This record gives sequence, structure tokens and C-alpha cells, in this order.
Amino acid sequence: MKHALSLLLALLLCTGGLSAVRGENTMQMKINDTPVDVAWEENASVQALRELAAEGLTVRMSMYGGFEQVGAIGQSLPREDRQTVTAPGDIVLYSGDQIVVFYGSNSWAYTRLGHITDRSPEQMRELLGNGDVTITLSMGE
Repeated sequence: MKHALSLLLALLLCTGGLSAVRGENTMQMKINDTPVDVAWEENASVQALRELAAEGLTVRMSMYGGFEQVGAIGQSLPREDRQTVTAPGDIVLYSGDQIVVFYGSNSWAYTRLGHITDRSPEQMRELLGNGDVTITLSMGE
């Protein structure tokens, strides 16, 4: 038992300590007032987004094309655009300064930011397909 506790403590120290367990290093996202679980990518764009989220970031989104919501971040972020096919729940950076959340699919050059993991394609359409929304990003509470 003592050995298991020592291993757990070592793991916590190597992965960001207790703050990581409490969610203090985790970027959280809400669509309107609905929290969603996101698996964030590990790239320079997401790191820059985390810095903005630390101050609280609210993005007014607009429906576009019948398959996505798009909103201006207010500044340019680092980008690593690659041709990709998106799916419902994907979160991408477009043109370096716009965040896009998909409830359908598209093929374009984007920088991947993350994917909403706790909603089905039907639930994504319900959240995003009925008018403009607001996205809120913050760091663990």
C-alpha cells in the first residue's frame, strides 16, 4: 500500500501535481450555458488559447453553411493548417483568428484544436444547429 501511494505521488508530481487532478490546468468550454467535455490537442494554437482562456474568453458564434458555427477570437493565434475532413464535435482554428465548432462535416485547411467527446452528432446539431451561440472558454474552476 505504501508503495502504491508513493507511485501515485510520483505520478502526480510528473503530470502537473495536484492542480492537474483538481482541473486547474484544464481548459473548459461551454456552448451557451452547456458545459461540454473536450479532448484538446497538444499544439501551439491550443497553448495560446489556454492563455486567453485564463482571463476568460467569450466568442460570439454565427451559423455558417448549415454545418458549423464560426466566431472571431479577437487576435491571431499560431497556426498549423492542414487539409482535413471534420466531423461533428470537431473544434478548429480557421485563418488563425476564428474558432469553428462543427455539427456537420467539411473539408478544408484548418488547425485542429480539439474534439467534443460527450455529445453525439445529433446532440451537436441540437446544441449548434438552431441559431447563433456563445462559446465560453475558461481554465479549471
